[in-house]
Amino acid sequence: MKSRRIRIGTIAALAASGLLLSACSGGSAADSGETTGTLDFYTNKAAWEPDFEELNATSEASVDIALGTTGYSDANQYDAFIKQSFRTQKSPGLFTWQTGSSLTELVDEGLIAETTDIWSTAVDEGWVSEDLRETYTVDGKQYCVPMNIAYWVMYYNTKIFEEQGIAVPTTWKELDAAAEKLKSAGITPYYQTSTLFTFQWFQQMVAGTDPELYEGLSTGDVKYTDPEIVDIMNLWLEQQKAGWFSDAGSTVDPAVGLKQGDYAMINFGSFFNGSLDGAGMVSGEDYDMFVIPATNPDLERTPVAVESGPICVAENSSQKALGLAYSEWWMSPEAQTAWSEARGDVAFNPKATVADPMLDELGSTVASDDYLVYDRYFEATPTPILTVALEQFGAFIANPSDPLPFLEAIQAEADEYWADQE
Repeated sequence: MKSRRIRIGTIAALAASGLLLSACSGGSAADSGETTGTLDFYTNKAAWEPDFEELNATSEASVDIALGTTGYSDANQYDAFIKQSFRTQKSPGLFTWQTGSSLTELVDEGLIAETTDIWSTAVDEGWVSEDLRETYTVDGKQYCVPMNIAYWVMYYNTKIFEEQGIAVPTTWKELDAAAEKLKSAGITPYYQTSTLFTFQWFQQMVAGTDPELYEGLSTGDVKYTDPEIVDIMNLWLEQQKAGWFSDAGSTVDPAVGLKQGDYAMINFGSFFNGSLDGAGMVSGEDYDMFVIPATNPDLERTPVAVESGPICVAENSSQKALGLAYSEWWMSPEAQTAWSEARGDVAFNPKATVADPMLDELGSTVASDDYLVYDRYFEATPTPILTVALEQFGAFIANPSDPLPFLEAIQAEADEYWADQE
């Protein structure tokens, strides 16, 4: 990594002279040009603040930049703060955001610094995939860099599986059989909640039935009231009535619930390792994970939902050059190795070292030609539709019944949204 540090140090010197990243932004009168020092960083992931700060020792030694982190735990308050900051002289040098329509809106308003050069270098170095670059592309240019990447998989309590003689399912039929066996033994198969994370099972079954059907929902080409979607929701209803899901209103921490056997499995992002470790479970001993099989056995590739949250630089920030210098370093194997160790998650950079063997194996598995990575529902769905959909899925989970009224409510919002786009 020594040669990499020298190169970045040289780049920092060029940036201080105003010669770096001109293609990324065209410059800004508010930009101080400083590329070393403390970078003001705002995030909506307050619980991750210690993880970000743990990286300071590495980034200071490598590029002489440290994060001064301010974390928000209220998502609405955070979004309001960030959007208001663009109208002041205190636009953030670095901040977390969302991909999809939320990012596009900021780009369209000229509020986000371009990172095309950073992405081109990272792709050429083999630090990031071309597929991931598409998630950060608006009108042929790139904006922001990945804060993290997480694959949505199925976690399970290994002791429960062993006691019940259940092998890791490799087909949807085997997964159903496992759920039936668990239920007959008095064990709830799956975790669920009626707040925020209400979309996982819908996402999984739609994409696992037909990835093009799933894509159509995000573009408006497929309606939530189409027969194929209604059929999928009715299958979900059957599973609810069979008692396969946990109490949606439980206030028990999901990781603690898996540990104490409130349910045997939980569909969650691969960042969940950190929560399970924090609950006292040991990776590979007390818990493990598997990629959820496709609902449709005829699919050539197994769909896997991917979540990638960006870190962005404000176009008019006085710390723009500093934020972009840190963003470039963040893409490197050195940074991603440190981040994986701090956060306990997979790394988007395939040349980084992942400390947890389970996560390392997951990254290698999903990268093979047998799997099709698709954007998580939360990012793939336009924000106005998403807001209503999360509410309706939550209502359905809390009161499992005829799914059509819930789907009609979502489609009503979708009709209004897509009409405004014409």
